[in-house]
Amino acid sequence: MKLYTKTGDDGYTSLIGGTRVPKYHLRIESYGTVDELNSYIGLIRGQELDEKEQLMLKEIQDRLFTIGSSLAADPEKSKMKIPDLKLDDIELLETEIDRMEATLPGLKHFILPGGNNAISFCHLARCVCRRAERITIQLSESSFVEEKVKVYLNRLSDYLFVLARKIGYDQNIAESLWNPRN
Repeated sequence: MKLYTKTGDDGYTSLIGGTRVPKYHLRIESYGTVDELNSYIGLIRGQELDEKEQLMLKEIQDRLFTIGSSLAADPEKSKMKIPDLKLDDIELLETEIDRMEATLPGLKHFILPGGNNAISFCHLARCVCRRAERITIQLSESSFVEEKVKVYLNRLSDYLFVLARKIGYDQNIAESLWNPRN
């Protein structure tokens, strides 16, 4: 089977379930942005991180494939069994956020993104995650979106922010505080 099918040459693509929609459709935009996010998570995984963080990021990538599948399915026509996001997936993110925050100094200022590649990639992923969340919420106003998908994306952006801080802390990279001009 060839990778290219030529069925999208007319600017339309198929959702899981067979429905043809334009490639700019909000559902396509939502799962495309989740795919972009997954690629950024892969960039983070390619950095010097401890094994626990590596495994957690791989787990997140798996969950993002689950979310992408859910968003790629026509909620009215798909009869295909789609992997399910679970409450435990959200709770895992919360547990990891709490674990990392327990080792970090309190946050009293806004911080500027950056410090090294791993930290910067976390901030890029966080921004893409927030965009995925916004698009998915917009989609949910006109079409079914599993509630756990919206919650997971919200929690994941928090996780990525805390991960950026923890990487900097572990590597002795000082946070760059934002001091607004007077």
